[in-house]
Amino acid sequence: MSSITTETIARKIETQLEATVPAIADESHLHAGHAGAREGSHFRVVVVSPKFAGLSMVKQHRLVYEILADEMQSGIHALALQTFTPEQWSKRSE
Repeated sequence: MSSITTETIARKIETQLEATVPAIADESHLHAGHAGAREGSHFRVVVVSPKFAGLSMVKQHRLVYEILADEMQSGIHALALQTFTPEQWSKRSE
């Protein structure tokens, strides 16, 4: 069983990317019986960070993966990301 929690993920991203994490969900229960699935291993995360400015989506995702490298090796099986700059995020709600 994994000890990775939504709080652990959010705290690391918020601290290292000066980010807000407006949505994070543990979707592990949706993958019961899936090969490699285990509790606490499938997450969906929305990240808003000023550090994403000027970066492609691939580079934004790589930043998040670097921050969560230990968790990716020891407990996260799948990570679905949506990344936005603050400007992109604010335009979504207009």
